[in-house]
Amino acid sequence: MQKIRLDKWLWAARFFKTRSLATAAVNGGKVHLNSQRTKPAKEIHINDELIIRNGNHERTVIVKYLSDQRRPAKEAVLLYEETPASIAKREKNSELYRQAAALRPRGTGRPTKKQQRDIHKFVRIIDEK
Repeated sequence: MQKIRLDKWLWAARFFKTRSLATAAVNGGKVHLNSQRTKPAKEIHINDELIIRNGNHERTVIVKYLSDQRRPAKEAVLLYEETPASIAKREKNSELYRQAAALRPRGTGRPTKKQQRDIHKFVRIIDEK
């Protein structure tokens, strides 16, 4: 196999759960091929560089193999190689997120179980009136 559609390869490499999500990401500018915006039907080749933004994560990968079939995750990671700079950046960002979560005061964010029960009790009282 010499070439394959970008959205199909992203789906096969398990960066996105469905091909339509991969297509939407490429159309939305979340995926760059060789540092340029591209279209979902663009054909990729071995040794192409992809920058993939998915949520808070950004990965820079080099295409090593082409596949149009979605295989198990252990086989999917063989399709690409993540650059060392990308790995270091991702690890640094995840550590920063962990530290930010540790510094957040208790009680902020989602309500606790007790707070949820109090909210439900309050809503029931208002509904009865």
